[in-house]
Amino acid sequence: MSRPTMFPAGTIKFGITPTGWVNDDFLDIDTGIPFGQIVSEMALAGFEGCSRGHKYPSDPEELKRDLELRNLNISEPWVSTYFTINDMREQTFESFDKEIKFLQQMQSGDLVLAELGGSSHQQPIALVPNAPKFSDEQWCRLADGLNALGHKANCQGIQMCYHHHMGTGVMTMEAIAKLAELTDPNCVHFCLDTGHLFFAGGDNLEFINLYGERIKHVHLKNIRKEVMDYSLAHDLSFKEAILRGVFTVPGDPAGCLDFKEILQALADKNFAGWLIVEAEQNPANANPLLYAQMARKYLQEVTGL
Repeated sequence: MSRPTMFPAGTIKFGITPTGWVNDDFLDIDTGIPFGQIVSEMALAGFEGCSRGHKYPSDPEELKRDLELRNLNISEPWVSTYFTINDMREQTFESFDKEIKFLQQMQSGDLVLAELGGSSHQQPIALVPNAPKFSDEQWCRLADGLNALGHKANCQGIQMCYHHHMGTGVMTMEAIAKLAELTDPNCVHFCLDTGHLFFAGGDNLEFINLYGERIKHVHLKNIRKEVMDYSLAHDLSFKEAILRGVFTVPGDPAGCLDFKEILQALADKNFAGWLIVEAEQNPANANPLLYAQMARKYLQEVTGL
């Protein structure tokens, strides 16, 4: 007799990002682990896919071949949009088109994006106090741009998922609600990031209840609450918070998020798609393979998959 599972068989794919091995925002958070070792350890830990990182081969055919050797697929590329600052619409569309082509070549994955106009998260400055607050005109430009990109993605059979993000203008529940109101739910889906939402003061269960039908992609990121509280109280930068260990994986006893209830809430909303473990950790302090295995074992115990 097969054991019951939280999600119907075949509806969920488990992936992981390379940010536990090397950071894509801060290239000096790197202990020299090469691409081949990164993806081999992802496969060894039991994942089916991964997002793309800066150490990956630039040639899609080479990348696809290297991933297929390890029974991995691409879960997503990342696109940064810049609709809220001047003279960046054309460049944003060009970047988007490039990643659409990449997904078609890889034959797997969703497109995950976020508006980084004015973002504080890559700067050596206080993360939350310097996050941008969009004007009405900026909100209109962002919504119009996202609706246009989402329509283009739909025409190619690709799901475009907006990622709320610390340090950006779409960080809090209030800002997410504004984005949801202004964008077409058939074109602009959501990528829930459990860690970013909690870090920004949001509630994951409320988010799932409000936007469950729009959630098409999920980043499973855990939070070390004492580090988060310190980071907020002392106005740390995003990089400083990462180096202090604000993020970890599901299943880490040091994390504070209850992933059993988060995953059950997603299952209750009939979520289907990629569940991506993402913990931006310093590999000098957190062994990437150890934490990847910890996360995959925990997710198997919780979901039965």
